[in-house]
Amino acid sequence: MIPAPEALARLIDGNRRFVAGVRAHDTLSGPARRNELTTGQEPFAIILGCSDSRVPAEIVFDQGLGDLFVVRVAGNIVASSQVGSVEFAAAKFGTRLVVVLGHSQCGAVLSTLEQLQQPVANQSRNLRSIVDRVRPSVEALLATELRHDPDALVQQAVRANIRVSVSHLRHGSEIIEGLVQTGGLLVVGAEYSLETGVVDFLEG
Repeated sequence: MIPAPEALARLIDGNRRFVAGVRAHDTLSGPARRNELTTGQEPFAIILGCSDSRVPAEIVFDQGLGDLFVVRVAGNIVASSQVGSVEFAAAKFGTRLVVVLGHSQCGAVLSTLEQLQQPVANQSRNLRSIVDRVRPSVEALLATELRHDPDALVQQAVRANIRVSVSHLRHGSEIIEGLVQTGGLLVVGAEYSLETGVVDFLEG
């Protein structure tokens, strides 16, 4: 079992390599590594990230096969299936780091802000379910001066949504909460910049 601080350091180092355009030799995913993983897996970090095609966790953290247990959903929202996936990996594999990975200009956050400011009739109920998950984390921002600064509003909304997802994971599961309190599990938020490739860890 890799302790959370060491796992976090691996991700930070991997992102630095990604930004620099350098790939570590030990993250290559060749036949030997595939064969090694047929008998099991020991991912050192769990990533709950957005489905955006520009933010593949394994690439932005320069990791290979078997390194990360990745759950992806639009807006990096937390619903029962995502919580269950995180519980499974933390309990089954002993993974001790969970990262909620959002990103700049998140489409789900942008759609939620647009829906709050100019509601669209006849929105798909499935899309609405995503908006409804994001809404509580960003709605209050529209009552502040940020509503006059669209760029700052989106930036703060993305981070607010990440923090709410972190809180939901920490406090929405007895298994995860117990592992945080007594098992060394760390749940942190992070934001990936589409512009620079840098992952900024918000806490932890």
